[in-house]
Amino acid sequence: MLETLSNGWIALEDFRTRWGEIADIFLVVLAVVVINLILRLAFRQLAKRVEHTRSVWDDAIYESLSGPLRGAVWVGGLSLAASIGSPDPESIIGTWLPDARLVAYAGIVIWFVLSLITAVEKNMLVHAARRGDPLDETTADAIAKLLRLAAMITGALVVLQTLGVSISGLLAFGGVGGIAIGFAAKDVIANLLGGLTIYLNRPFSVGDWIRSPDRDIEGVVEAVGWRATSVRRFDKRALYVPNAAFTTISLENPSRMTHRQINETVGLRYEDSALVGPVVSDIREMIESHPDIDTSQTILVYFNRFAPSSLELFIYCFTVTTGWGDFLAVKQDVLTRCHDIISGHGAEVAFPTTTVHLARNDDDDADGKMARGRPGTGAPKDPEQQGSTDDDA
Repeated sequence: MLETLSNGWIALEDFRTRWGEIADIFLVVLAVVVINLILRLAFRQLAKRVEHTRSVWDDAIYESLSGPLRGAVWVGGLSLAASIGSPDPESIIGTWLPDARLVAYAGIVIWFVLSLITAVEKNMLVHAARRGDPLDETTADAIAKLLRLAAMITGALVVLQTLGVSISGLLAFGGVGGIAIGFAAKDVIANLLGGLTIYLNRPFSVGDWIRSPDRDIEGVVEAVGWRATSVRRFDKRALYVPNAAFTTISLENPSRMTHRQINETVGLRYEDSALVGPVVSDIREMIESHPDIDTSQTILVYFNRFAPSSLELFIYCFTVTTGWGDFLAVKQDVLTRCHDIISGHGAEVAFPTTTVHLARNDDDDADGKMARGRPGTGAPKDPEQQGSTDDDA
C-alpha cells in the first residue's frame, strides 16, 4: 500500500515537473470536481435523514446550503487556478483577483441567505398546514419579502464597500436624489406603500374572495406583490390591481362572512287572507327548528304588506354554512318547506294578476241620442232655414 502511494506521488511530481503551471491548474480543477462530487453524495445521504425530522430549520438549511457551498468550492478553486496561472500581483489578474473573489463570496452568501428565507417560508407554511393550523400566507410572504430586500441591500452595500465605493457619500447622494426620484416615481412609491398597508392592515389574504362596490373588482386573491395584487376573476381571467387603489376604494371581503342571509318574500292570494296567521306561525316554527338555520341570529317571519295582487309574507334568517353551494341547498330546502306548509293549509302562492271591471250605463246612451238631434250639437241644419237666412242677408 505504501509502495503504491509512493509510486503515485513520484508520478505526480514528474507530471508537475514536465508540465509546470498547466499541471498545477489541472490538478486544482480536478480537485474541485472531486470535492463537488463528494459534496453531492454527502447531501444526498443527508437528505434521507432530514426528511424524517420535524424541524423547519434543518430542512431549510439543507435545501439552501447545497448550491452555495458547491459554488464556494468552485470560486475558491478557480481563483486558486487563476493565481497559479498569473502569479505576478501587478498583472491585471493579480490586481483584480482579490476583489473579484470577495465579490463572488459575498454573492454566494447573499444567495444562501435568500435561499434560506425562501425555504423557511415554504416549510413553515407546509408544516403549519399539516398541523391543521395554517399560517396567513399574506403575512408570511410580506415578512419573507422584507427579509429578502434587507439581505439584498446589505449585500449590495458590502460589495460596494469591497470595491472601494464610499458608502457615506452614496447615502448622502441618495438623500439629495431621493426627492427627485420620489417625484418621478410617485406612482411606484404609492403602490409600494399600498402594498405595505395591505400587509399591515390585512383587509384580505391570499385565497380570499374580494369585491369592490366602487370599481369592477371581484375575484379570488392569488398573490400580493410589491406593485400590484393579482386577482383571479370568476370567469378565470387574471386581474392585476395596483396596490395604491386599495387605499382609496371601499372593499368587501365575503370570505370572512360568518353567516349567509335568507331574505325572501312569499305572496298569498287575497282569497287566503283567513289562513295568513296559521301559515306564518307554522313557517316560523319550521325555521326555528331547522338544523341548518342559526337560531342565535335574527329570525323574522311576518305578514308584511298588502301588495297589488298578493298578501306578502316576509322571511328573514341566517344559515349556519357560508359555502355558496351549501347555502343554496339550505335555501332551497327552506323555500320548499314553506311551499308545503302553504299547500297543507289549503292556500296557494299568488302570482301577478289584474282584474278589469266593465260596466254599461243606459242613461248615458239615451242622453247621447238626444244630443245628436239638438241645434249646435253638430246635427245637420234644415235647408229651408239656411235658405231664408241667405235671402235676409
